[in-house]
Amino acid sequence: MSEFKLHQLVTNLLQSLPNKNTPEELVEFLQNHVDVNNQTSFMAVQSNINYLAQQSSNPQSFAMKYDDLKRKNVDSLGLFVQLIHLISEDRGIKDFLERNVKRSSPSCSNTKMTKDDLPQVKHRLKSAKARMSTKHDISSLLNRSGPPIPSTPSVASWVQRRPSMSWDFSSRTSITTSHPINNIPATSQENILINDLLNILIGLPANYIEAQELKDPYESREFIINEHVDPSLRQLVKQILPLASHYSIVQRFTEEKMRFEFGQVNNALAECMSAIIVDYTLFITQLESEFQSGNLTLHKMWYYIQKNFHSLGIVSDIATTINKSESCGGKVLSLLHENIAGYIGDSRAQDLCVTLMQAACVPYMKMLGMWIYKGIISDPIHEFLVEDNEVVQKEDMPVDYSADYWDKKYTIRRERIPKFLEPVFGIILKAGKYLNVIRQCGKSLSNKVQVIEYKKEEKHYIEAIKKAYKYASETLLDLVMKEQDLLGRLRSVKHYFLLDQGDFIVTFLTLCEKVLSKDVADVVQARLDSLLDLALRLSSAVNDPYKDDLRTELLQIDLLTQMKKILSIETYEEQNYRSVKKSNTLLAIESFSFSYEVRWPLSLIFNKNSLACYQMIFRHLFYCKYVERMVCQVWRSNKVAKSFPLSAARQYRSAFALRQRMLHCVQNLEYHMMVEVIEPHWCVFLQKISKVSNVDEILDCHNHFLNMCLKDCMLTITNLLVIITKLLSICVSFCKFMQGEAVQQDGPNDADTGSFEDSIAKYDLEFTATLMQLLDLINNIDRKDSDHDRLFNLLYRLDFNSYYTGKFHRMGLDHLKQDASG
Repeated sequence: MSEFKLHQLVTNLLQSLPNKNTPEELVEFLQNHVDVNNQTSFMAVQSNINYLAQQSSNPQSFAMKYDDLKRKNVDSLGLFVQLIHLISEDRGIKDFLERNVKRSSPSCSNTKMTKDDLPQVKHRLKSAKARMSTKHDISSLLNRSGPPIPSTPSVASWVQRRPSMSWDFSSRTSITTSHPINNIPATSQENILINDLLNILIGLPANYIEAQELKDPYESREFIINEHVDPSLRQLVKQILPLASHYSIVQRFTEEKMRFEFGQVNNALAECMSAIIVDYTLFITQLESEFQSGNLTLHKMWYYIQKNFHSLGIVSDIATTINKSESCGGKVLSLLHENIAGYIGDSRAQDLCVTLMQAACVPYMKMLGMWIYKGIISDPIHEFLVEDNEVVQKEDMPVDYSADYWDKKYTIRRERIPKFLEPVFGIILKAGKYLNVIRQCGKSLSNKVQVIEYKKEEKHYIEAIKKAYKYASETLLDLVMKEQDLLGRLRSVKHYFLLDQGDFIVTFLTLCEKVLSKDVADVVQARLDSLLDLALRLSSAVNDPYKDDLRTELLQIDLLTQMKKILSIETYEEQNYRSVKKSNTLLAIESFSFSYEVRWPLSLIFNKNSLACYQMIFRHLFYCKYVERMVCQVWRSNKVAKSFPLSAARQYRSAFALRQRMLHCVQNLEYHMMVEVIEPHWCVFLQKISKVSNVDEILDCHNHFLNMCLKDCMLTITNLLVIITKLLSICVSFCKFMQGEAVQQDGPNDADTGSFEDSIAKYDLEFTATLMQLLDLINNIDRKDSDHDRLFNLLYRLDFNSYYTGKFHRMGLDHLKQDASG
């Protein structure tokens, strides 16, 4: 929401409520405390609806009203429901509203009236009626427009202010009947009736034909013929009067829809209809000339009006349909397009509908042109198919690289899409979005706004739209790929988040090993930032032009909890993870991750969602690297056993064998993720991105690459991730034990609980049982499911030559678990 619009709404609110604060203070408070990106979720709205329905005196009526508003796509309905729910829970606001209701509505039960008060009441009613008739006479009813569009100021119709100026049977103009028609011969009656018809056909009162008052502003007008008119003449007059009804409908439509709150499309259509009315009035003038010359009879009049009868009937049908459906903008164009299709066999009627359509399309096509050629929305009355939701401001983009700008700022309003633009509404949205991004980058657009016209052959405007889309997509793609060096950015991100820069990771781990082994509460992030900068300067990453955009970050929860929280969304377990808070017992290695700073427009691709995916993959790989380093350090420290006598070295044999199996397991996990998963997907990703034609295809390819990496790295399979996490924690505990740190954790991790050989045996059993669980889980995956083909490669690597399934499966997995827990 713009600052001006917010200030206006706050000012209006303060005028209704007793509050001493100034609008500027409240605007500043809202901007500092309200998250504009927060959207009311579907589940929250349903919960609020259920609660409000229970509190309502008529729950069924309340639910029906909500469903009716939802079908009409009422703007901000979810947020309004949330506001009502908050008001219902705030006792102070409810008391305030109740007091104001009591103050504004006097109680009738406390008012006692007597006969002496009746003259005074009668006088008040007459005065009120006089005031109401001045403001809301019958002309105002006939020009009723329904509820105006929100935030659009309504201007009183000139017909309301000057009802006598209306050409639709003004109630203030009348012709007094002076002679009874039953005393006039039939021949003279015909001339009188022709004269009356010439008035009636242009909305003027007559002597012997009376226009009836309208009960509904959009109904067809009825007429009453004097009962003493000759029956043969009466029948001819009845045949002609529907033309006057058509005229009345069209005249009411033009007088009403000329007001700007009905939108530019209705304005343009009303102007075209008024031109038709002008031609029609000229025709009636010609008939009057014939009548003055004595050459006009009712039969001739019936013959002459046939062409206008048909055309004005079509126009009145269109006006009635638009009025009753309360259409505006694109919906009006859809109705006109349907009429064109409906008159395929009638070329004259179809040409008339095309004329109306072309006139009504002019303002809409101007909006379309500004959008697809300049990326600008010029739509004050909310008629265009693309809507600017203002969820993210441009100045926030360098800091908050959210996907909201691309996904939510510009959206399609389906009820505003004309039928003839439905096949291309997707590229219309993309063309304007692409150009808008280019403009926000400070680049000038060399294309000119072309005039787009509606034609019966759709190729005229479809080709123009496709050509504009092609220019927009190619221009933005060239900006992103060449000027912003997207491929270079992707490689830079791969170096750090996907551990592609091997010497940098080794250097960084060497420098930060002691810091990462501390509790996260004891770590100073500035220290990590300085070590990161040093690692970048000491490794080959020094040649990366984007290395300065890399940052360190300490997240609030460990990877396993984060993945469970994500995977539980829209499930029964979601509530269990909503209250998960930051844990101070985490080690820095469990909380550590990289972050990456990107600027507009690359923030469209490296948005929060994609960077979160990179971080999850990085945390998994980095922890494996950390565990591998710990196991290697145990191997390095155990080399001293070479100097021991043979009898003394034998007791370390089982520990060395277990250490080697742990190293084999961790290294194969890394190899699977980095070589068999990430690298093949990366190659496919680069092949696809080299063939893209627009930024949306880049986003699709990028998202698919990240999703495949997450899935094949077992991050989206909760039970596998739990087992791998447990397996790595056993390795960490064993390494600390071997280095004499005896850390208290779950499992056989205390060196004082038994002899060295017993502790090693327990570690062996626990590691083997956990690894067997992992192998069984992978082995039980449906091999017909192609989504998990790569996991079976890991099965063969971890169980090389069926070492575990051959040697330990005979003992039974349950037996291994029992021994490990014992």
